[in-house]
Order: sequence, then C-alpha cells, then structure tokens
Amino acid sequence: MNAKLKITKIGNSAGIILPKEVLAHLAAKVGSELSLATTPRGIELAPPDDDFDTQMAAARKVMERRKRALRELAK
Repeated sequence: MNAKLKITKIGNSAGIILPKEVLAHLAAKVGSELSLATTPRGIELAPPDDDFDTQMAAARKVMERRKRALRELAK
C-alpha cells in the first residue's frame, strides 16, 4: 500500500493519521502501542515485541549487578 500521510499538529507535538487498512495490517487499534524503528529506508512500525521487554529487563538487572565491571570495560 502506498499512501500519502499528512503531518498534523497535536498539542505541542505532531502526528499522522493511519488509515484503517494500516491499522488492520498491524493488528492495532486506537490506544494500542506500536514499536518504531529507524531503518536505512525510513521508519518501521510494528506491534511491540513482548519478548524484547523481557530481554531488556534481564539486561538491566545484569547491568545493575555488574556496573563496576562494565564501567572498567568501557574505558
């Protein structure tokens, strides 16, 4: 699907309106969260990856426990 999307002002921010076909393709609805990633070709919207949140939580625990070692490795 190719469609032109208009950027609109929403308070102090800006937003775009996604056509219902795009929302259906993403299995998203009003109020859903989407994951945004930058790519060499532009941006990619996708449903959030629940596994990613679990992995990040585990990584944060390790980083907190090994803060001193990581600081030394970063030098």
